[in-house]
Amino acid sequence: MKMASEAQRQHAEAMLEHETPVIQLVGVSREYASKSGTVRALADASFTIGSGEWVAITGPSGSGKSTLVNLLGCLDTPTSGKLTIDGEEVHAMSSTELDRFRADKIGFVFQQFHLIPYLSALENVMLAQYFHSMTNATDARAALDRVGLADRADHLPSELSGGEQQRVCIARALINDPPILLADEPTGNLDAANQKIVADILRELHAAGHTIVMVTHDPEMAALAQRKIALSHGKVFCHPVKTVVVNLGR
Repeated sequence: MKMASEAQRQHAEAMLEHETPVIQLVGVSREYASKSGTVRALADASFTIGSGEWVAITGPSGSGKSTLVNLLGCLDTPTSGKLTIDGEEVHAMSSTELDRFRADKIGFVFQQFHLIPYLSALENVMLAQYFHSMTNATDARAALDRVGLADRADHLPSELSGGEQQRVCIARALINDPPILLADEPTGNLDAANQKIVADILRELHAAGHTIVMVTHDPEMAALAQRKIALSHGKVFCHPVKTVVVNLGR
């Protein structure tokens, strides 16, 4: 495993010499203190994700996926190593700098939706604009229209199906036009019909040039991605070259 990790590090560094990936990790580790000692949730991870690429992050519970998502989403910083996102070395940023950077660069799609129950779909989308000290209802309606919810803009989350709530989340993630879409189990709470709707939206966003990093346990969703990054016990053990993109439900 040590030899594989060193090969991954050399590959990531070589990639940096030839191009500037939108995401790059070189020897990134994240450790946490516990009563029983130090827990190494992510160990010496090295890989790159290119601009416009669709990558699926897979692995069993406890493999380090949540830790990796927190790092890529700028919700946490590495204990050691170098993390670069869209040309910026985020591992060296302060909490305030990370907050602003995250709002500008990353759109989040969560499994649990995280919609404000007393706000309409339109207002939930506009909420993401507050981090930029601006709101624009026209832009928010356009984002909802993009995911097929123009006619549901004034409905509360309780008046929307699970699939519709997830599409509101996608519209909210897109409203600030971030270069990276980070989707954490985006179809985990959806039935088959709504899973296909969300998969089609992600496919369209990828075709439009968005970089998508998707955490999933679903092999059908993972098969949509161009490449898989597999984790086990905090270590990256598989990140093969691009493969053929398959179409879910087609």
